[in-house]
Formats: sequence, C-alpha cells, structure tokens
Amino acid sequence: MQRGVYFDAWFPRQHCYHPSLPPRRLRMLDDLADYRATTLVWASLGGGSISLPYLEQEAFGPVDARSRFYGFVNDSEFIAAAQARGIKVFGIVFEAQGWEFPVELSEGEDEVLAINELRGVGTRGWMGLREFGQNRYPKLWKPVESYFPDGLVNSLGEPVTDIIEECCARDIHQTALHARWVECPDREHQCFYMDRNNPVWRAYLKAVIKIQIDAGVDGVQLDETELPLGSLQYGGCFCRDCMAGFRDHLAALPVPPAGIDLTTFHYGQWLLEQGFDFKSRLDETPLYAEYYRYQLGAIRAHFGELATYAREYGRSVGRDVLVSGNFFNMDPQYLGLVDDVDLIVTEMRNTTHRQPEWFRYVAGFAGDKDVIVVENPYGGVVPALVASLEEGRGYDLFRLSLFEAAAFGVNMSVPYGSWMGATIEDAFYAPHEVAADAQAFLAEHERFFAKRSVNEVAVVYSVESNRELIAKADVSDNLVNARDDSVVVPYRQVTEALAGAAVPFDVVIFPDDRTAPDRVTAATLSRYGTVVLPHCTYLTGAQEAALAAYAAGGGRVVRVDTFTGLESVLPGGRQVTLEGGADLAEVAVNTAALDGGAVAVHLVNYGYDAEADRVRRTGAATLSVRLPGDLATATATATAYESDGTVTALDVDVVDGFRRVALDGLGLYTIVVFA
Repeated sequence: MQRGVYFDAWFPRQHCYHPSLPPRRLRMLDDLADYRATTLVWASLGGGSISLPYLEQEAFGPVDARSRFYGFVNDSEFIAAAQARGIKVFGIVFEAQGWEFPVELSEGEDEVLAINELRGVGTRGWMGLREFGQNRYPKLWKPVESYFPDGLVNSLGEPVTDIIEECCARDIHQTALHARWVECPDREHQCFYMDRNNPVWRAYLKAVIKIQIDAGVDGVQLDETELPLGSLQYGGCFCRDCMAGFRDHLAALPVPPAGIDLTTFHYGQWLLEQGFDFKSRLDETPLYAEYYRYQLGAIRAHFGELATYAREYGRSVGRDVLVSGNFFNMDPQYLGLVDDVDLIVTEMRNTTHRQPEWFRYVAGFAGDKDVIVVENPYGGVVPALVASLEEGRGYDLFRLSLFEAAAFGVNMSVPYGSWMGATIEDAFYAPHEVAADAQAFLAEHERFFAKRSVNEVAVVYSVESNRELIAKADVSDNLVNARDDSVVVPYRQVTEALAGAAVPFDVVIFPDDRTAPDRVTAATLSRYGTVVLPHCTYLTGAQEAALAAYAAGGGRVVRVDTFTGLESVLPGGRQVTLEGGADLAEVAVNTAALDGGAVAVHLVNYGYDAEADRVRRTGAATLSVRLPGDLATATATATAYESDGTVTALDVDVVDGFRRVALDGLGLYTIVVFA
C-alpha cells in the first residue's frame, strides 16, 4: 500500500494559489521521512499553465544565496533529493487551467517586480498563456518557437497566436468559460477552462510533460482528467473542436439521427433554435445522452494519448515514467482511464468523518491498482477539522481519516499544506507528531493490508443503472459539492446500511458497454456467498451470463429494487458479529486476505466523544468471524494489533465455522490477524 502525501506545501494563512506551488525546502524532506512517505502527489512543477518558460524556471531556475541559506531549492533539485530518500515525486499537470495574472514590470520589461500579489510599483500589465503565445515579453521568456519550431497550428491549419482564445472551453453562446473553483474572488487573476479536445492544447500539454520529465519526476499526474466533461457545470463545451468531434460521432452511429445534415451540423446552434441552453433541462435536451457518450470516448482517447506520450518520452531518455490522474470522486466516467495509469489518485467529492462505503467503492473501482486519496475542502468537514486541529482538538478525528481509508483498502494521504479552496486563506497542515505516529503504525503493519478480501458479500455498482440517479443526487458545481438526499439511490442505501452495521463487503463494478471494458465473468463472482444487485436495470450480455453461471454454481443473487432493510440483503447471515460492550453502529469492519492464507480483520471505531475530544474505547467484546478454507475449521492463532501500539495474543474458539476471540475492548483502530 502507498503512503501518499498531499504535497502542495502552500503557505498557512494565505490563499492556495494555483497553479504555481511555493518553492521547496530541504527541511521538508525530514517531515516526509517522518510520515514514511512513499509518493508525493500534487507535488511539483505546476506552472506550465502560466507558460512553458515559467515552468522551466520552477524546474531549473537559479536560487539566490539568501534562499539557499534556508535550504530552498528549485524543483529539479528537490525531486532528486526526495528520490535519494526513496520518495517518488509526481509532477502535476493542471490540464483544465489556462492562467492570466496581473503583473508589475520594470521600465524595460526585463524584470518582474510583482505578479498576482501586486505592490503598486512599476508598469502594470498581464502575464500568462496569452502573452507567451504572442512572444510579448522577449526579455523575460523564451519565444514560443523555442518549444514549437513550426509554431502552433490549429485543426483548421491556421497559426495560433492566442492560446487561450484558441483552446478554452465555451458555452452554447461561445462565451469563454472559467475554472471558477481555483480563481480567488478577491484577486484579479483569471483562470480559463481549457479544452483537451483541441489538438493545440494537447500539443501544449505534451510540452509541459516533457519539461517535467526532463526535471526528473518519477511520474506525471494529470489533473482534471475528465476534461472537458467537467465544463458541463458551466454550460460547456461548444468549442469548434467539440462540435466537429460530436458531428463525427453522430455520423459514425449505426443509425445517425434523422433530419440532421451532418455535413454542417452545429449542436449548439441547433439547440438554441429549439430553445435549449444546456444549463437547464438537461434531461430533456435532445441528443444529450449521445453528447455525453461522445465526450466519454474523447476523454479516453486523449488521456490515453498523453499517457502514451509520457511513457514514450520517458523511455527515449532512458527512464520508466509512471502515469497517474486525478479521478476526483471515482465517477464511472474515469473507468475507461484505469488501464492507462500506474497509480490512481482521487480527490473525494465530499469528505466526512465516516465513509467506509465510499472507500469500498474506490477499492472495487481500482482493482489491482494502488490508490491515494486526498481530501476536498468543499462540501465536507475539512474547514471545521482544520480549525479544530489549530486549536489542539480533533486529533482522533484526523487519525480516523488515515486509519479508515487503510482499513477499507486504499491510502488516505497526509495533508502537507494541502488545498483549502479558492476562498479560505489557509492551507491544511496536519499536526506533525499525530500524523507521524499514525503513519508509523501503518508502515510497521503494512503486511496486514491487501487488495483482496475474504468478504462474503459483494454489492454490484451498475454504471448504466446508476448514471441518472447519481447525476440527480450529486447535481451542483464543484464549489459546493452538495448532495440532494431526497434522491433515492438504492446502491447507496445498501452500502451505507452494510457499512453502518459492521458487515464487510466488496464492490464489483459492472461497466456499461461503452464507458470501459466489461471484464465481469463468473470467476469474478465465484468467491462470494451473496451478490447484491441494487437497482440493476441494465446488464450487458456478459454480466447476465456471469450472474447465471454464478447462481447455477450455488451463489445467492439478491436483487434490490426498493431497499427494505439490512436483513433482506443478507440471506447467508452475518459474517462478522460483535457481542458485548461494542456497539455495532459505531464500528465498521473489513477483511484482508494475506499471504500464506492468513486473514486480517480490520475494525474501525467511530465512537468519537466531542466533549472528551477522543474516540471512546468500547467495553469488552467477543468477535466472531466466519473465515474461508482451512481457517474455518482448523486450529488457528490470533493476535490483536491496536493503533496505540498494544499487541495482544488471543485465544481462539471454533464454533460452527466461526473464529471467536475475546477482546478487552476496541480502541480507535484494531487489526485482528488470524493465522
């Protein structure tokens, strides 16, 4: 399992300014070593969406003696120093962002006196992608021809002199869209929402990737990987290349839409003529479903193109370069990208203090890939938690965030100056000793984590069946991340009920036949005693065959149209019980299949007492677990490992196939290992 660090390293009590991250210091590596870090995400070299010369300055620029005095280094030097400590660094490519900043320059325009945060000196101007493409500052930045000897040429064969005007996403009225979630409202800067469907922007992103690899990064992390589908929240995208691509998509359908001349068809103009604005009534908007499918295909194609370029360029300079991407809330639109990444990084849509069901979904989505999760400041508990931590409170709540993710199959990163959004003037730093101690426990017990479980219950997430429901439930832009709880989503009802009652389960993703390859087989399901299908209104032929073979082999298939209660989805009874002083409503459970046939049972205690500011230890309890294979009947040993460092050898009883052990209580996090 990875031990990631969300390594923006933005400054406390100041805006988290995209895209350029603060300069790095060697002292930071001591902190990272204390956190047992394996990988840094959002970690380095973000300034490419200002300009390529700016990015090169981040990577290789000189560091003055005063800064050297305190261990400041440029990014290529920091990357090398991290690698010397066994820590991988990912360069961050802000794919959706095209920036323009207010600037103050010397009279000869040969020195930047201020940028972004102005001082009232020198000559005012603007500095960013537009000026780079126009060679506006020859004394400050190399010309665009240094990177593109033949210049930039768009899909019409025209030379490009304004990268933002050419490459930004547009709404149905052709208004340029902004990436509002990163623009600080009290600043003059502007961030335009860029469109990866434009070949000019892809060429530019490849130039960013090249510089990052030249600077030594272990991997390239592509942020905003759903580009430009995320522009839907602002009414996009209707740029020239999206309209041409959608026209080609419609023409390639087995039965193209009737009554449309696909030689001249412009989707935006056609919708306006019928009174649709692409911001309201999307469920009624003609051809919306096909537009969505077109963009899914474009996402896969263009993300894959950039991933292939990164690997091929890395090999050309003698290195194996890793590829990752921000999969945000692990929506199914990212399923088609899984094959193209070595590591999944995901930014949870809503960060709460208890969400084991979401982590189980993430683990099912990722399969054999490692996952690093980062928190999100919008629509969740992060701002309140940061405030509590600054007051010396909430330490157990923070510990829970790390332990919960690990227990349920993925890695929750340690925040190190991580993002607090565009409005809060602060960055999220974890209390150092608290984070270091929690990370030490995870590192020292790494052998008890595994991607495969022995959970008896599998819950199916059917992509096509849930698409419309999830879209309605999660409708809002990413400045709010609100959820409409009036929308009933049976899949969520089932998984929340299971997680809330200490029932361990896996999630099995059933793709549609377009989003991602459908690899579901009877073997996928054969190790489960029960497979639950909540609101599965759509199945592919392969999925129907797999379920039929599974049922024919004795498996239990439970179809849930309307969720009526927990016992209705547990015909095989409970695999795990806790009797005595532990309240099942405050405990969640998962299992891990370990090497050599051992099994680890992970128990997370959510019993936080706000007045005492700690997780209450439960009373003594008897844990009973039904285990597979030899462990179900043979004499076994068991040991409990608690997050406070306590290790206890346990006596084991075997009763009707269950392993039973007596625990003197559950602290915040306990791992019981049966061998």
